[in-house]
Formats: sequence, structure tokens, C-alpha cells
Amino acid sequence: MPFKNRVQAFINLGNLLAELPIEEKEGLFRRAENQNNWFTYSSCDKAFSGLIHMLESSQLEKWVSAYDFSKVQDSKDVGVLMAGNIPTVGFHDLMSVLLAGHGISAKLSSADSILMNFLIEKLIEIEPNLKNYIQVSEMLKGKDAYIATGSDNSSRYFQYYFGKYPSLIRQNRTSVGILKGDESEEEIKALGEDVFTYFGLGCRNVSKVFLPDEMYVEVLLSNWESFSGIADHHKYHNNYEYNKSIFLVNGEPHLDNGFLIMKKEEALVSPISVLYYETYNDKTDLEKKLEANKNKIQCIVAKKDFWPNAVEFGNAQLPGPKDYADGVDTLEFLLSL
Repeated sequence: MPFKNRVQAFINLGNLLAELPIEEKEGLFRRAENQNNWFTYSSCDKAFSGLIHMLESSQLEKWVSAYDFSKVQDSKDVGVLMAGNIPTVGFHDLMSVLLAGHGISAKLSSADSILMNFLIEKLIEIEPNLKNYIQVSEMLKGKDAYIATGSDNSSRYFQYYFGKYPSLIRQNRTSVGILKGDESEEEIKALGEDVFTYFGLGCRNVSKVFLPDEMYVEVLLSNWESFSGIADHHKYHNNYEYNKSIFLVNGEPHLDNGFLIMKKEEALVSPISVLYYETYNDKTDLEKKLEANKNKIQCIVAKKDFWPNAVEFGNAQLPGPKDYADGVDTLEFLLSL
């Protein structure tokens, strides 16, 4: 199947998603939420907006232009074990495998099969030849290569079973935010999007913020009142009540605005409804802390004039096609098979 046809199929999919009738979207998102209560209409809509952004023609063509796709002489059968922590999180792997010219055997997450099956069906409608390259499977035995995404614990399991094959195995990652101290209210509110979108369940969600002064904790809590509706979600609210109770019983210092708990903590990964924070003395001090944890950080959200290569406030959940999970080049791995 010609490479340009594969690229065009994904560009056309992005256009289709952008023009998806509201009635079809509502029915699809309702079924996704029935399958997984974390996948609210808002979360599903945000995920589709992210896909539309990722599949924009100039961005997609610029991404693929950096690779030599002629390196792939023989199509391989690549087993992909997909995560389901946020809506359509496995899509980038699907796209990468198909663009590389390989076939994919995808084990969909039981938490995200509705949306992923929909995307696969639409892709095949757009380019029927792709049907020969896509298989949704419960078993992933005997594949030529593997891509697996999971927790630190499950990654050891994946390594045991898939390590003897060419494999790309991902572990837990999270994202952090940095305040310089001169951020506007708009920037602080935008940071709230990076914290609260998908209820904080994604690796690109900010689970910890680094602050120049402790006073900014109250600044954040007061400026994020517009996100208070998150507490209406029963699962999020249960986590909030549970974590608040634990901190109170254990006498652990924390601040709370009724739907978010902020706690001073050196760890990076905070529980749902909790945002960790830490103060830093200067940029050099902060660089050392982040360097020590670089293998656990997916992205850094900050002002670009303060932190090079940072993601701008509010954009953590709008990755481009070249923003690889774990910072490992998925396409390069696939093209090397």
C-alpha cells in the first residue's frame, strides 16, 4: 500500500472527526462513558480535539518527512498492548505502526475499546486497504515485535514475556509544572487545564508543581475555582474524600479548596484529587531536581522564556505526533525492524 495513501488516510480521519455530527458524537461518547465512567463527554471531546490537532495535514506531513520509510522492506506483525487510562491513548501507536508499513495486532484496553474500535472502523472506511493491516486481538502471541504500555509493575511482566523480541516497553510517567512567579491569571488558569483534564489520569497531566514561594499555593487554589465542577463526578469526589480523610487522620499538613488538595511532597506522582508541590531556591536548584527525575517526567509545563523546551500552560494535553510517550521515538523503532 503506497505510503502517501497511508498518510492521507490519517489526514482524512482528522477531517472526519472535525466534522463529526453532534448526534453521532453524543451517542458514541455516551457509550464510552457507560463502559468507563472516567470517560465523560468532556473528556472524550477533549481527546477527539487532540486527535484533530495531531492529524492536521501540515503537522503530520512535517512529522513523517523526517524519516526514511523506504527502510522497511518487509511488513512485520506488531503486537500492541494499549493502555486505557485516558480516551484514545493508544491511537498514536496504531498510527505509527500503520504509517511505518507494518501490520498491527492490537489488544485494546477494556476501558477504551468503544472509542478505539470507532476510530479503526472509520479509518478502514476511509482507506479499505488498511483492513488487511489491522487486527484487534485478545492474544498477542508470536508477533514479530511488541509495543506495550503500562505501570512500572506491569512493565516487568511485559519485559519477561516480550523482551526476547524487538520491543518498546513503557513505564509510568507523569508531568510537572513550574511557576516562575510572574505568571498572569490567564496562565495560572491555563495550568489548571493541565492539572484537571482527564481528572489527572494521563501521563501528560501535571501531578506536581514547583513554586518559587509557598504563597503561590493559595494563589493556585483561589485561581482554580472555575474547575470546581470536577467534584460533581462521583469517582473523583470519592477519591477527594478518601485522600482528605487520610491526611486528616494522619495529621499531615495540606491545603484544600473543596475539590483539590495540595500537599508539600518530594514525590512526583500524586493521587487523584491531590496535587503535590515543592518550592525551589533558584533555577540551578530546580534543574538538579528535575535532572534526577528525568526518566519519570513526560513533559514540563512552564513559560518557555524560563524553561527551554517547556510545554506552554494549558497545552499539555495537545501533543503533536512527534511528542512520543516516554520520549522514545516510536517511528524510529518501527522503521528499524
